[in-house]
Amino acid sequence: MNGVVELPPEALPLNPHLLYNILSKASSSDQQQVKTGTQQLQNWERQPRYYSSLQTIYIDTSLPLEIRYLAAIQLKNGIDKYWRKTASNAIKKDEKLLIRSRCVDSGVTEADHRLALQNALVIAKIVRFEYPHDWPDAISTLASHHLRIASQTTENPIYLSRTLLILLYMVKELSTGRLQRTRASLQSAAPEIFQILGNTYVEKVQIWLNFIHGGGEDEGGALNAVEQSLLALRILRRLIIAGFEHPNRNRGVTSFWQLIRTHFNEMFSIASHEPRMMNAHIKSFIEKHLVQMSKLHIEVVKTHPAAFVLLPGSVGLAQAYWSLLVNFGQSYGSQSATISVKVGTEGDADDDEVSYSEKLCLKGLLLLRGCVKMVYNPVHTFKYQHPEDKEERSLAVEKMESELLTEQLAHEMMETLVTRFFVFRPKDLREWMEEPEEWERREEGEGDAWEFSIRSCAEKLFLDLVINRKDTMIQPLLQVFYSVASPSNTNILLKDSIYAAIGLAAPVVEQYLDFESFLNSTLVAEVQIEQPGYNILRRRIAIMLGQWLPVKEGLDRPTVYQIFLHLLDKENHLNDQVVRVTAARQLKNLVDPFEFTAESFMPYAPTILSRMMAVVEEVEMGETKMAILSTISVIVVKMEHHITPFADQIISLLPPLWTQAGDEFLMKQSILTILANLITSMKSESRRYHSMILPLIQSSIATDSETRPYLLEDALDLWSAILIQTPDPTPEIIDLVHFLFPIFETASENLRKALDITESYILLAPQPMLEISEHFLSAFTLLVGSVKREANGIITHLVELLIRAAESTGDRSAVGRLTEISFNTSFMCTVMTDLRSAYDAHQTTGPNRTYSDVDGVVETDYLSILARITLASPSIFATTIASISDSRKEKPEELLRWLLTEWFSHLENIGDTTKKKLMCLALTSLLDLGPNEWLLGRLQDFITMWTDVINECVEYLGEGEGKERDTLVYFNPEELVRDGGSEAPEDQRRRSVLFADPIHRVNIKDFVREHLQSTINAAGGQDAFQQQWLVNVDVDVIKAFGTLGVL
Repeated sequence: MNGVVELPPEALPLNPHLLYNILSKASSSDQQQVKTGTQQLQNWERQPRYYSSLQTIYIDTSLPLEIRYLAAIQLKNGIDKYWRKTASNAIKKDEKLLIRSRCVDSGVTEADHRLALQNALVIAKIVRFEYPHDWPDAISTLASHHLRIASQTTENPIYLSRTLLILLYMVKELSTGRLQRTRASLQSAAPEIFQILGNTYVEKVQIWLNFIHGGGEDEGGALNAVEQSLLALRILRRLIIAGFEHPNRNRGVTSFWQLIRTHFNEMFSIASHEPRMMNAHIKSFIEKHLVQMSKLHIEVVKTHPAAFVLLPGSVGLAQAYWSLLVNFGQSYGSQSATISVKVGTEGDADDDEVSYSEKLCLKGLLLLRGCVKMVYNPVHTFKYQHPEDKEERSLAVEKMESELLTEQLAHEMMETLVTRFFVFRPKDLREWMEEPEEWERREEGEGDAWEFSIRSCAEKLFLDLVINRKDTMIQPLLQVFYSVASPSNTNILLKDSIYAAIGLAAPVVEQYLDFESFLNSTLVAEVQIEQPGYNILRRRIAIMLGQWLPVKEGLDRPTVYQIFLHLLDKENHLNDQVVRVTAARQLKNLVDPFEFTAESFMPYAPTILSRMMAVVEEVEMGETKMAILSTISVIVVKMEHHITPFADQIISLLPPLWTQAGDEFLMKQSILTILANLITSMKSESRRYHSMILPLIQSSIATDSETRPYLLEDALDLWSAILIQTPDPTPEIIDLVHFLFPIFETASENLRKALDITESYILLAPQPMLEISEHFLSAFTLLVGSVKREANGIITHLVELLIRAAESTGDRSAVGRLTEISFNTSFMCTVMTDLRSAYDAHQTTGPNRTYSDVDGVVETDYLSILARITLASPSIFATTIASISDSRKEKPEELLRWLLTEWFSHLENIGDTTKKKLMCLALTSLLDLGPNEWLLGRLQDFITMWTDVINECVEYLGEGEGKERDTLVYFNPEELVRDGGSEAPEDQRRRSVLFADPIHRVNIKDFVREHLQSTINAAGGQDAFQQQWLVNVDVDVIKAFGTLGVL
């Protein structure tokens, strides 16, 4: 054995003896041996006969259970990875056949339940891959085993249990298949299996029922029978749901449905009333039968709603569930006002274990909700429905409305739900006192958690009834509400449940209830009552106000703020942790609506924020801390610049929280978010926090930081907020810019944010960015053309900004240096190559035409860069063209020929008027290079462009001079200032850049006039220009241009 260990893993040959030894090592208690054994098993995964050898060890009952169990696990995992025909190193066909041939027999006779379960999973996975094409007799083979074993009373009873277990997981696997082929295969086999298993179920139930009622002595036989009937029931449940398209049309299903209705009543009676001397295992199995039946009822109403109603006795079944709920509700909640006694005595006596009756009642609520949803919110499908299907659906809805959801029952349901199931139980009150933070978090739970709580599910059913039957529900609800909504009524638990109903129904009843009056006359008084148990009502008032303020306009907000101020006061003994945390959560719903104004909140802000931050420090659970931080964050956003006086107070809370968070990155994300919101609201006043925040950003975005994968996105948002709100650049801010380049290299989902930050940097500190422009252009060269169109447009926009920044220095050579860098980094060559591909594609026509990789929008972006260079300096553009032509081994005149051809032809594809004007300004400025053939030879293109752009940009206000204007020219930059509030420093920078843009500063008609006149003079005057160049232009083009009055 020692010799084997010394060999390298890849050198070990696969044989049964060695495989057994390696499995022994992998299942030992020595971690080193486990590591060595596991590694060797991984090395063998792709070797032929490995998985059949694992099965050989697994089915050998003489071997230790631990070894066999590990072999079964390895086999099951291998089937997941290598059984598919398309898998890499897939298991060979002959090995598959060997495994298949042994798995059923070995599974049926397996004595150990754990191993039998793993074998059943193995068979189920194989069936999922191979049934029906490669293993068509899988189900029939197992059905034959089942029939043979069930018919022979002398067979070991465990054989039948194992057969049922295999069938259970086989059906379970097939029922989860999404492919229509898989579902169709199951449906074709379902009737036969259903008949066989139905007989088994009936037979086994009769055996253990006779034992219970007759007092038989064969307790072991009864235990086997009750276990087997439960397995059969679990299979039958899945078959009804997935094996039949219309269960109500199958005679076997309808008979079984009637039978289990009878069994449900009988088993419920046994579980509820039989003497305690009954075997505990049998009673447990009976309760599991009841739960399985209730699951079947719910799944049918969800999956086959019409079939549920049309199955015999289903309406009566739903009514029976409601009767069960009514009876259960008698003892579910307490109406006593002596809360402290309940908490101290009965609460402690409450059993934490959920009883089967409570589970059944929860299922009953889910079933009733499914019935309501079927009528008022049916699931729509694209699947073709036959006329019979539509008729059944219509009949089912009509029957449900007329026989179950009657007005009388709906009222009874609403009353029972509110007065019984909305009420806290002693157990709830005990947990409130013992684990307040955990209890509060659980009560605030969202998502699908309501499906596991009676109170939450009752709330959902109540809402369904009120929303869909508001015409008949609202008045009874309000009558009950008015009967208890008085400070003199001291039935706290009942009042809490009624208030809960009014809060939930706020969007429905807000037109019928004078909530303003209720607020001032009742809630203000009740929230100040200092009596035991009123902490329950205080919590409810906080929740109810959070539900009503978003839907009811014009409420007395100062009064509401005073109530929350009071609820957050820790000094008041009734404001326990649950009350204060709830108030802190619900405050978010008060400040978030559009109606909120910072001015009305200002008088209460200092104390409210102080008390909320005290709650954050007090609670221990990260989830609760984040919820309250979320409320503070919303307050920061809604208060805008008014938050500045309280900023120090908020900031002081965050460093300790950051330290305490440790590896809880969700908490750190919340802190970064609140910092970003604070920076945005404070604008330039936030500079005083840079010394604390900038190192935080750096530690979150550095490539070697462990927190980078979790905090990068939020850190980028914070970084962006700082740049937007910073009036002047600082060395510390400039130093951070180098952390952008790794993001450019990865081009991940954070690329867009990194590009936005780059834009903020160019606006904030243009000169320092020009100094490192080579780094930017090198990064952009790798990105341009390879990213999405939107990101490509941002990159070219950034290059335009750099060109404009160089131009704004007043030193024309700065533009030349930047253009040279763009050439040296291959950025400009990449742009020109893409433009050439577009030109070549546009020269082809017919069926053999080629298509460019550059679409029209991207081409516009590329030409915009050339336009900015040209507009800054036509001579620099000419120099750039010469450099590019040298690198492309192309004459400058040839390059200009195809470039200008493509440029002019593309103009008609530009829909953005500002872009079109930019192109016109740039191409017109080329005339400054002097009259020459490659320019004036395109005079018709120029005149056509001028006519088009001037018509788009110039608005005529009347006849005479001064009665026209360029609509893109801004005469007063202050017109661009947003109304109301202070603006961010970056808004000012953007406005300055925008107003300095020639697009918005130069009148296009005057610009064309000046350049055209200069060109005419340079060409030798009007006559020479006419004879040499204008004569080549179409008469209609000249006529259209002449109507503009440019000259």
